[in-house]
Amino acid sequence: MSTAKADVELKDFSNIFRLDGKVAVVTGGSRGLGLHAASGLLQAGCAKVFITSRKAAACQEACDALNALPNKAPDAIAIPVPADSSKLSEIERLVAEVSKHTDHVDILFANAGATWGEKFDTHPDSAFAKVMDLNVKSVFLTIQKFAPLLQARATAEDPSRVLVTGSVAGQGIGTLGPQSTPGYSASKAAVLHLMRNLAIELAPRHILCNGLAPGFFPSKMANGLMEMTGGVEKLAKETPNGRLGRPEDIAATVVFLCSRAAGHVNGETIRLDGGKLLDRARL
Repeated sequence: MSTAKADVELKDFSNIFRLDGKVAVVTGGSRGLGLHAASGLLQAGCAKVFITSRKAAACQEACDALNALPNKAPDAIAIPVPADSSKLSEIERLVAEVSKHTDHVDILFANAGATWGEKFDTHPDSAFAKVMDLNVKSVFLTIQKFAPLLQARATAEDPSRVLVTGSVAGQGIGTLGPQSTPGYSASKAAVLHLMRNLAIELAPRHILCNGLAPGFFPSKMANGLMEMTGGVEKLAKETPNGRLGRPEDIAATVVFLCSRAAGHVNGETIRLDGGKLLDRARL
């Protein structure tokens, strides 16, 4: 009987969650989930993070805060590029502006979005169309126009990443009643299915696509609805793990999906709601 030991090859996992030198673009990045994600990307090693939203002052304020982070790389920088993601011409201008600073993009977080609450009988056509256009069509166009930059340095071993922001409202039933959000719920279901289609379309180009489906996170867009549905304390108690989303929940998930750790994850949606959607589905 042989006593020879089998060869064991151990891999170096010390940088498995690092993003050193990567270039990222975050739409809707001046506040809320987008800003938390941008903070995580910089702190994980990204060299450049482009922050875009409609308001120039908000973009600059966000970048000032990001550039003051004490634990980012010394030369890492957040760069403001204001643009209105609801307009194709503005998306094309955004790509052109980013191209002035870099010949490639490694990470695109298509996070810009909007909502509208109104009871069913009076829900306006214009609001429904605005939400669907920004949350779905504009996401598609943003990914389409950034595709050349995403492909520029992507390889099978080091693919570029596209992330989209969905919602638990796109996986279950959204808000009903006086502040009904049918357009928002439909748009978030649509954008997550769009992501699954693009995951197959773009994988041969070495671009991986995945989605996030957050539950309630305190933010400017969500705070009003949270108050109307019982407030932070009530909503936290109704969540299986007893709390709402925190900045690190978004930042860590985004970093994971953009890192070497998620190099074989494609077409998936990570739900961030503490298990609440599952709990609501119990018989």
